[in-house]
Amino acid sequence: MVMNFKELQQLIKRYNSLTKGAINHSLYTAYAITHHSTAIEGSTLTEGQVVNLLEYGKPAQNKPFEHQLMAYDHYKALVYVEQNARTKTPVTPELIKGIAAQVMKGTGGVINVAMGAFDVSQGDYRLCSVRAGTRQFPDYKKVPAMVNRLCADLESAIKGAKTFEQKCLLAFLAHFELVSIHPFGDGNGRTARLLMNYVQIRLGLPPSTVLKQDRLKYIDALEKARKTENLEHFYIFMLNQYGKFLKREIKSLENNAI
Repeated sequence: MVMNFKELQQLIKRYNSLTKGAINHSLYTAYAITHHSTAIEGSTLTEGQVVNLLEYGKPAQNKPFEHQLMAYDHYKALVYVEQNARTKTPVTPELIKGIAAQVMKGTGGVINVAMGAFDVSQGDYRLCSVRAGTRQFPDYKKVPAMVNRLCADLESAIKGAKTFEQKCLLAFLAHFELVSIHPFGDGNGRTARLLMNYVQIRLGLPPSTVLKQDRLKYIDALEKARKTENLEHFYIFMLNQYGKFLKREIKSLENNAI
């Protein structure tokens, strides 16, 4: 079933009602977002293992240490995003680099290429070309100007977003534009989804994610939007993901209330 904005707005109303006064639920939402976002990028941790790691500091047995670092760093990046969104820190290249640096803090490092060296763990822009499948992303020399323009456009649009539909679509657009620029050597998908969360939280919406089981559909939605230069397919996909994630969270809240 295709979600529409009216249905999504009702889900958010229900979610907000259930979470009002719920102790630490925002933590478990953050853990769920962390699980799905890192699983899309290859983490093998289960959601329960992510909770154990982040809530109790208990690492998962027989799982790669790198995957545990991915989860820890993503969660810290989400906290950073939430803090900046709630204080209405403007969207700037420094903010985006800060998100990217936290995402790759434990698993990134210096990459040496023909044009020099850049440190993924510090949020440096890439100094090389990058491909994903058959997709060639913009020339690295264009990245700084493209990110600057994205930040200026986003900050202006955030201030002008008034309706529920405008707010939702702007968050999805931020996600699409950043991942399509692909400014970093690694962590672009996670950083783009976190930028979406920043816009959502700043505009008073609950954060969302892309569910790991829909990874291939997600990649397909991104690629269709790029090929056709029409974001409608991507917007529909993300709207449905938002609804699916909220329904999942609402069910959890309702079960815990019994």
